[in-house]
Amino acid sequence: MTFSRLVRYFGENQCILKGRAVHARITTSGFHLDVYTNNHLVSMYLKFNLFDDAWNLFDRMTERNMVSYTTLISGFSHMGLSEEALLGLRLMVFDGFDPNQFTYAAAISACTSLGAVKIGKEIHGRIYRMEEELGYVVNNCLINFYGKCGLLKSARSVFDKILEPNIISWTSMFTVYCQSGEDMKGLKLFAESRKVGIEVNEFSCASAFGAYASLENLKGGIQLHSLVFRCGVGLDQFVITSLIKFYTRCGELDSARQVFLEIDNPNLSAYNALIGGCIQLGNPREAIELFYKLHSLGLKPNDRTFSSLFGAIVDMVEIEVGKQTQSLILKFGFMSCTFVGNAILDFYSNFGLLEESMRCFEEIDRPDTVSWNTLMTGRIKTGHHTEAIGYLENMLIEGFEPNNCTYSIILNISGDLPSIQWGKQTHCRILKPGFNSDVVIGSALIDMYSKCGRLNDARKVFDCLISKNLVTWNTIIIGYAQHGFGKEALEIYNFMQQEGIKPNDITFIGVLSACGHMGLLEEGLSYFHSMFRDHGISPRMDHLGCLVSLLSRKGQTERAYEFIRCFNEQVDKVVWRCLLSGCKTNKDFSLGKYAAEKILSIDPDDTSAHVMLSNIFAEAKMWEETAQVRKIMKEKALKKDCGYSWFELNNRICSFGVGENLHFEGSSLLDLLSGLMAQLFDAGYVPDTAFSFQYKE
Repeated sequence: MTFSRLVRYFGENQCILKGRAVHARITTSGFHLDVYTNNHLVSMYLKFNLFDDAWNLFDRMTERNMVSYTTLISGFSHMGLSEEALLGLRLMVFDGFDPNQFTYAAAISACTSLGAVKIGKEIHGRIYRMEEELGYVVNNCLINFYGKCGLLKSARSVFDKILEPNIISWTSMFTVYCQSGEDMKGLKLFAESRKVGIEVNEFSCASAFGAYASLENLKGGIQLHSLVFRCGVGLDQFVITSLIKFYTRCGELDSARQVFLEIDNPNLSAYNALIGGCIQLGNPREAIELFYKLHSLGLKPNDRTFSSLFGAIVDMVEIEVGKQTQSLILKFGFMSCTFVGNAILDFYSNFGLLEESMRCFEEIDRPDTVSWNTLMTGRIKTGHHTEAIGYLENMLIEGFEPNNCTYSIILNISGDLPSIQWGKQTHCRILKPGFNSDVVIGSALIDMYSKCGRLNDARKVFDCLISKNLVTWNTIIIGYAQHGFGKEALEIYNFMQQEGIKPNDITFIGVLSACGHMGLLEEGLSYFHSMFRDHGISPRMDHLGCLVSLLSRKGQTERAYEFIRCFNEQVDKVVWRCLLSGCKTNKDFSLGKYAAEKILSIDPDDTSAHVMLSNIFAEAKMWEETAQVRKIMKEKALKKDCGYSWFELNNRICSFGVGENLHFEGSSLLDLLSGLMAQLFDAGYVPDTAFSFQYKE
C-alpha cells in the first residue's frame, strides 16, 4: 500500500495517531513526499480540526496543485475559519491556479459566515466571467449567501437562472425566504415546488412549519402535518421539534403535547421545544416538570435548556429553585457560557437581587451587549438609575456597541429621571445607525418625550414611524392622557380603531384616564362597557380606579362606590384613594371617612390616608377624632414622605427636598424660589386653602 493510500485510509477511519506516526516515519526516513501524499496529509489534519498542523504542512509543500488549495480552503471553511479560507483563495489565484466549483463553493460559504457581501459579489463576478456554466453546488451556495446577507432579490435571481433546480435549490430558496421573514413568499415557493414534483424533505418541512408558526396559520400547519406523515418524514426528530414549536406558537399546547408523546425516545431538542412552549403559554410548572423528567432519563441539558428553564422559574417566583438550578449549571459547566449566564443574570435582576446579579455577571467569561443590558435593566427596575448610568459608561469604555435594546434602556432612564438632554443626545445617536425606524426604539422615544413633557416631539416621532405596533399606540395615548390632553388621546384611539389595531387592557387605561381629565363621564362609561362587551377584556384594578376617579370628579361619589362594591375582586388601596380624593373635593365626609378607613385596613401605616382622614375630621369640626388620628400618627412616628424636585443643568441632575437650601454655582435656591413666589403673587395668583390642614409634630 502506498503512503498516500495509507494516509487516506487513516484519515477516513479516524486514526489520527497512526496517521501522525506514518507522517513522522516518512519525515525521518528522508523520503520525498509527492504532492498527492501531501494533499492527503493536509486533508487528514483538517478532518481532525488540527488547523496549525495542516497550515504548517501546506506552507512547507514545494509543489502544490489545484487540489492542494481546494482541500485547504474547503477544510478551513468547514471548520468555521472563514477569514483563513478567503486568504487561501487569494493565495491560490496569486499562484496562478484557477479555482474549481468546489473551491468557489467553499469560498462563498466563508463569505456567508462573515457576512462579507462585497467579497462574495466579487467572487460571483469572477465565476460569471470565468465559468461557462455554474453547477448546482455553486448556485445553491450563492442562493444561501445572498439570502443570509439579506439580498433576497439577488438570491431569487440566481435561483431563477437555474434551468432545472434540484431539491436543494428549492429548499435553499424557500428557507432563505422564511429566515428573512418573507413567510408568504416562502410558502408560495414551497407550493410551487410540490407542483413540479419536488419531494418534501425534513429541511423544507421544518422551514414550512416555522413559516406557518410565524403567520400563526394553524389550518395550513395542520394540513402540512398530514402531508409530512404521508411522505414518511414525520418521525424525523428535526421535523418533530419544528412541529412542537409550530403548535405552541399557535397556542395549541395540547396538540404539541400529543406530538411529543407520540415519539418513542424524544431527544433534547424536542424537550427544549416543549419546555419553551409551556413557558410561552403560561404553564411554567409543566416546564419545570419536563426538565426534571429529561434529567431523570439521563439526557444532558444544554445551554438552551437552562436559559428556557430560568424563564419558568421567574414566572413562578421560585427563588430557591433558581438557586438550585444554578448549582446544577455549575455542575454541568455552563456557568461561564454567555447565553446561560445572561438567563441567570436576568433571573436575579427580576427579583431585585442586585449583589447576586453582579456576581453572576463577573462569572461570565465573555459578557456581551445583552449581559450589560440585563445588568442595567435590573438596576432601573429597582430605581438605581445612577448605577445603571455607571454600567452604561463602563460598557461603552470597554468597546461594546449599543444595540436597539441598549438605546431603549437609555431612553427609559432619561424618561424616569426625567432628563430631556440625555434623551435628545440619545435620539441623535440613534439616527446615525438607522435605529430610529425600529418600532421598539420608536416606542421608547415616544415614552421618553412624553415623560419629559415634550408631547409635540413625541407626536413627531409617532407620525414618522413607518411601522407601529400596539405598544406604540398605547404609549402615545397614555402620554397624552397623563398630561391632561384627553382630546388628543381619544383622537389617537379613534385612528387606532380605523387602522384595525385591536386594543388591549393597557389601551383602555389610557382612554379612561383621558376621559377623566376631560370630565367625559358618559363617554368614559361607554368605553368601560365596550372594553369587555366588544373586546372581551376583563376590567382590572387600574380600569376601576380610572372609572372611580372619573365618577368622583363629577360629584357622583355614591355611584363610584357602587362600582367598587360590585367589583368581583378585592379592591386595593389605590382605588379607595381615588374615591377618597373625590369625596374630599365634593365634601362627602361620610363616604370619605369610610374610604380612608378602608385604606387603613389594608395598610395601617399609610401616612397619606391618616393625613387625609385628619383633614376630613377637621373640616367637619370633629376635633376629638382629629386629635385621635394625630395621636396615632405620633405614636407610630408616621411622617409624610418628603417631596423632591429636581432640575437639569449642564448635563447634571440636581435634586432638593422641602427645607433644603441648595447652592448651585453660587446661587441660593431659596432666594430663587422666593423671587418666583413674589412674581406669582404679583401676577394675581391666589392659593387654594381648602383642606390645607397639615400635620406637624
